[in-house]
Amino acid sequence: MAIPREIVEQILQAAHIEEVVGEFVTLKKRGSNLWGNCPFHNEKTPSFSVNPARNIFKCFGCGKAGDSAKFLMEHEHYTYPEALRYLAKKYNIKIEEKQQTAEEIMQQSIREKMFNINEFADKYFVDTLWNTEEGKTIGLEYFRERGYFDPIIQKFHLGYNPAKWDAFTEHAKKNGYSEELLEQIGLSIKGNNGLYDRYHGRVMFPIHSLTGRVIGFGGRILTNDKKSPKYQNSPESEIYDKKQTLYGIYFAKNAIARQDECILVEGYFDVLRMHQIGIENVVASSGTSLTMEQIRLVKRYTKNITMLYDGDAAGIHAALRGTDMILSEGMNVRVVVLPPEHDPDTFGKEFSTEYVSNYLKENAKDFIRFKTELLLKDAENDPIKRGQVIRDIVETISVIPDSIFRITYVKECSRLLDMPEQTLTNELNKILRSKLKKTLGIEDNVVPETDTTTVTPKQEELLKTSCLRVIIRSVNW
Repeated sequence: MAIPREIVEQILQAAHIEEVVGEFVTLKKRGSNLWGNCPFHNEKTPSFSVNPARNIFKCFGCGKAGDSAKFLMEHEHYTYPEALRYLAKKYNIKIEEKQQTAEEIMQQSIREKMFNINEFADKYFVDTLWNTEEGKTIGLEYFRERGYFDPIIQKFHLGYNPAKWDAFTEHAKKNGYSEELLEQIGLSIKGNNGLYDRYHGRVMFPIHSLTGRVIGFGGRILTNDKKSPKYQNSPESEIYDKKQTLYGIYFAKNAIARQDECILVEGYFDVLRMHQIGIENVVASSGTSLTMEQIRLVKRYTKNITMLYDGDAAGIHAALRGTDMILSEGMNVRVVVLPPEHDPDTFGKEFSTEYVSNYLKENAKDFIRFKTELLLKDAENDPIKRGQVIRDIVETISVIPDSIFRITYVKECSRLLDMPEQTLTNELNKILRSKLKKTLGIEDNVVPETDTTTVTPKQEELLKTSCLRVIIRSVNW
């Protein structure tokens, strides 16, 4: 179906660029325009401008510019019709589309087909959960037994896929979806006897994009079958990239921006529980290692991340993973470790919203302090381990781009480690010098007799004019 030209003009006139972009980028007013960090390239100083009067955006760093539809095409990789339909839905504009020609139908993008079948699957899983005997007695009862209320089940579109091996696959084929597409998107798997459901007999968690479109699924098994993984997730596709996705971001983004803080947990149920008790600025990495893309996704809304982890040893040490990447982006990281017998799901179930909120505030530790105290405890009185801890901590401080924060952390760690501040500063400068030499392409080839470093005259000049100045003054490089 094609959208009439007059409807296109109505949509574009109704779409306020600051509202559309503001769904994805934190904007601050400066003069007549709004400014923020560009979502299309990595930058530390905002060069992304939104002009409400002209209803356009422009990045003075990478050059991308256009109207609301163009922004969605660039940011969400929508086709032009997809962007218009999104805006029409947002501004309550009814689209009466013209019949497409056979050629136009053939040109429908694979991405749109994938979105369509995921939406179809989402509706099927939800309908099965609420309106079939198997769904109600197995899937819905499971969620309720775990203490989840119907509004939260409905909010996150939780569902159920029947235990029959090909229930969904057959339903989708009867509705015109091809086996090739079902296998390509990962809803079905090809076996010796044909296609079967990837998620048969599982409760379903749809994964949403920033705009609320279903890009993938997670399914949890409800039996004790040790041959099957507890969780089964969608394979990556044209519309689903795990490293750029955070579970719950669609439902949490406004709360994150409003509270200027993102709480990071590990699993689906952790997110659900926090939302159920009214703490909505929460997202999950869903069991994957934290990636730079996920960190930058959060950074669009806040520079403050609080990592909430289980109280067991594995949970505590998990808090150390990925944090150097967060710090390198100039973000502030705090860590909250729950009591040993709890994870975020059980903690939120057992205690009130007020108690959980107060616990988070009272037990949040700055990451550098948290890491120092944790590693020192592990090292105990072993001088070798203690030396490794000191080097590890200084390595972490070295990734922080802001020189003032680096100096502040050196002072704090000097006190915690009971070590002269100058010693830590010297070690930090050594690490910074090594990093800068790598950036300049200089390799250390130590010659035993003279203990010198092989450099060209040009590289030596670079070291004199930039490396030494960076290290001595701790300038942000």
